[in-house]
This record gives sequence, structure tokens and C-alpha cells, in this order.
Amino acid sequence: MAYFTSLNKYKDFGLLIMRVGLGAMFIYHGYPKLMGGKEIWTGLGGSMKYVGITFLPMMWGLLAALAEAVGGLLLILGLAFRPVCLVLIINMIVAAASHFGQGDGLGGASHAVELGIVFAGLLFIGPGKYSVDKK
Repeated sequence: MAYFTSLNKYKDFGLLIMRVGLGAMFIYHGYPKLMGGKEIWTGLGGSMKYVGITFLPMMWGLLAALAEAVGGLLLILGLAFRPVCLVLIINMIVAAASHFGQGDGLGGASHAVELGIVFAGLLFIGPGKYSVDKK
């Protein structure tokens, strides 16, 4: 029994909803980090220690903030979609590692893990036809 099979023809619209929703939330979270300046970037980049990288925390923090804010915009547009998904997967791996490293356990890291899984799936699915990257 397939109750909603008629929705199959709207897969691209579903991808658009996901892209716009996730992109908007990443802009919402990333923009304040991006505008926060050196102190925020250094604190954010300090999370890299949980994946064994201890140099240039300010640079890593700025890159993470850019990944969230600019990556969110690119998600919405569907531009450079797969590379953006890959960058955001890496960002979520570091975020999850940070939560685990701080002793938050799976409960604390679950949001980053979930988003990493979503971006991994989207990496394979692609942006859909309502995107700048459409083929």
C-alpha cells in the first residue's frame, strides 16, 4: 500500500524545501559567528583540537563561520551544492567531535551527527532541478 505515491512527481520540490530550510538555518547560526570577529573565530576554531589540529584556531573558526553562513546561502541557491555538502559534513564532524570531547556524549552531539547524515545523503542525491546547478 503506497498512500502517497502521487507525491513522487514532487521530489525536486521536496529537495528545494530541504535546501531552503537547511540553508536558512545555517545562515541564522553562521552569520553571527562570521560577524563575531577574532575572539569568536578563535573560540570556534579551538574546537579543531578535538580532531587533532591545534594550530591557527582563528583561521579555522573563520572558515567554519564562512562554511555555515556562505554555505547556507549556496544551499538555498543550489550552487556548488555537492562541494558545499562536503564542507558542511566536515564542519558537522568537527562539531560532533567537539561535543564528544567536552563530555556531552551522543545527546550533545546528536544534532551535529544528524545534520552530517543529512548532508551525506544530499551529497549523493544532488540539489534537484530547482537549483542553479541543475543539469
